[in-house]
Order: sequence, then structure tokens, then C-alpha cells
Amino acid sequence: MSEIAEIEAQEARLTLPHFTYDDAWALGTLLVELARERRAPVAIDIRRGAQQLFHCALPGSSADNDAWIDRKRRVVERYGESSFLVGARFRAKGTTFEQSSRLDPDRYAAHGGSFPVAVEGAGVIGSVTVSGLPQAEDHALVVQALEHLKATQDAAARP
Repeated sequence: MSEIAEIEAQEARLTLPHFTYDDAWALGTLLVELARERRAPVAIDIRRGAQQLFHCALPGSSADNDAWIDRKRRVVERYGESSFLVGARFRAKGTTFEQSSRLDPDRYAAHGGSFPVAVEGAGVIGSVTVSGLPQAEDHALVVQALEHLKATQDAAARP
């Protein structure tokens, strides 16, 4: 499976039944726990629309990570897809996001780590973003946490 197909499949299967404030807290604290296990120097951000629902900066992260979060999150907001997928699509065309998107690279970064929060029947309603690791690892950390949240929600919905 190509990188693009794999990320598209992740986005399709990680549409959530709901996303509440409590879900944002659970997702954020899970990301913190996973990052601490790895001793990952990351910052974590979760948003619903314009509202920041969760933010945490772990040891070794810096204000640069917050700037990367903002840039990656703007890609999700603009395209409705993960920042890693958007970047991969440009690379597959033999170019880069920075060269061909016509967007300000100081405001947008199509690097892995920001993933859309999509809810069944509503579409993309927010984002979850990690910054501090190589882009594929940022992306994988977010996917791992969303897979856990989705499994928890699906299990709770079963009679």
C-alpha cells in the first residue's frame, strides 16, 4: 500500500462517533502518557474549531514546537486532511508543498503531526497535533492515540 493510500485509510477508519470535551481530555492525556513512555520532547495540541481544548508541552519541547503546531494545524483546517497526507500528495507529484501550494510557509507546514478530528455525520470538526519528533513519528503517535480513542468509543457503544 502506498504512503498516500495508507494515510487515507487511517483517516477513513478514524472517524469518531463523537468528540466531547471529555474525549479531548482523554485523547490529550493518552498522548502525554505515550510521549512520556518514549521520552519524546513534544508539544501536544487539540482543537475543536477555533477553541483549544488541550495543550501540553513536555520536557525538551520549546516554543518552536508551538509554532510548528500552528503551521501544521492550519494545513488541516484548510485541506480537511492530515498535514502528512497533504505533504505526501505534493511529494508524489514531484514537488513540495512549499514550492507549489502558493501558501505562506511561515503560516502553513505540510509536515506530519496534525490529524483531522472527524465525527460521523459532521465531518472534520477539529484537529489533534503533535510536534517534536520527525514528521512520520509525530503522525504515528497521533494515529496510535486516535486508534485507542476510537476503539474505546466503539466498545462503549456495544450493548
